Amino acid sequence: MQQKNTSSNTNTSKASNQNQQKNRQAHLESLAKRVPGVKDAHCVIMGKTAVVGIDVDGDLERARVGSIKYTVAEALRKDPQGTGAVVTADIDLNHRIAEIGKKISAGKPISGFATEMADIIGRIVPQMSSDTRPRTQSVPAKQNKQQPMKQEKSKMKSKNHTSGNSGSKY
Repeated sequence: MQQKNTSSNTNTSKASNQNQQKNRQAHLESLAKRVPGVKDAHCVIMGKTAVVGIDVDGDLERARVGSIKYTVAEALRKDPQGTGAVVTADIDLNHRIAEIGKKISAGKPISGFATEMADIIGRIVPQMSSDTRPRTQSVPAKQNKQQPMKQEKSKMKSKNHTSGNSGSKY
C-alpha cells in the first residue's frame, strides 16, 4: 500500500510541475504579446531558462525588430518569472520553438528536446569573448604540430615533381 501511495504522490507532483510550467509559459508568452509590434509569441521552458520566440511584421526594418526584441527582453527581465529568458525574432527559430511547445503540451518530455533546445539557444546567444579561457597549450607547440605536415607536403611535391618527369627522356 505504501508503494502505491508513493507512486501516486510522484504522479501528482509531476502533474503539478507540468501545470506550473504551462502557467509560466503562458504568462511569458502573454508578456511578450503585450509589447507593441509583437503579433504572436511562443515559449519553451527548460529548467530555469525560457526561450521566447516572437513573431513580428516581416516588413519591419532590422533595427525596429531589434528594438522590439529588446523591449520584450526588458519586460521579461522585470517580471520575476521572466528571469533567465532568451528572446529571438528569427522566423525559423520561432517556428521550431512553437513546434517543440506543441509536442511538450501533447505530453512529450522536455528532455527529448534538450539537444534541439541547446542548438536554438546556441544560435540566439553568441559566444562572448569574455566567456572564453586562455588555452593552456602554447603557440610554438602548435607550430611544431604543423611542421611535420609542411615536411610531408614538400615531400609530396618532390615526388609529384619527380614522377612528372619520369616519362621524359631527359
